[in-house]
Amino acid sequence: MKRAVFERLRAATGAGASTATVTRLADGEQCLYDGERWEGGLQLTADERAAVKRMLVADRSGMLPGAGELFVRSYARPPRLIVVGAAHISQFLAPMASLAGFEVIVVDPRRAFAAAERFPGVTLIDAWPEEAFDQVKPDATSAVVTLTHDPKIDDPALIAALRSPAFYVGALGSRRTHAKRVERLKEAGLAAAAARIHAPVGLDLGGRAPREIAVSILAEVIQVRYRTDARAEPERPFPPS
Repeated sequence: MKRAVFERLRAATGAGASTATVTRLADGEQCLYDGERWEGGLQLTADERAAVKRMLVADRSGMLPGAGELFVRSYARPPRLIVVGAAHISQFLAPMASLAGFEVIVVDPRRAFAAAERFPGVTLIDAWPEEAFDQVKPDATSAVVTLTHDPKIDDPALIAALRSPAFYVGALGSRRTHAKRVERLKEAGLAAAAARIHAPVGLDLGGRAPREIAVSILAEVIQVRYRTDARAEPERPFPPS
């Protein structure tokens, strides 16, 4: 591994960011993707970069499909599920996601909801989303779900999530509610990014009880993690090395 790539990899993983390196086996040329941007002398096509990102999100290493001699090495942290809103659905979603291998973080400034006895074994942050997301810094292997139905809490969380490389962003609410939400996000300059939001959140399994909605949310998060997602974030430009 070239020294410049190694140093960048060490810095990114040391900061807790999921990172992937790509090596062209023919000549050893490399590049690195840290969830935010690409660095290195190896230039990839848009389709190749998208495929690398999918491998990183799924924590897979190996030859890049259909790309000849490009080898991808993923250095992914355990996937995280950041749940905004400590309501009834969250009480079912948090333990389910933990059992599925996610590190779960629940964010809610309302301390009556974000109580340790309601969420045993889960990281709780009783702060407003702007402050909380500065702490957790969603990366390429993070999923974010907003469940409060309160724009004062959900909207700042969605703005922070859409500005991050999180692989999944979902929001509770009807299509009518979501349409109003999108209009607010447009005012925040996120018209294009709003298309990344999965809303109504979760797969349509037909259930309506909180525990059933929790199952549908987790199922969709897992589905997006391992499959191509048309709503994935556009890649940032590849800077010259």
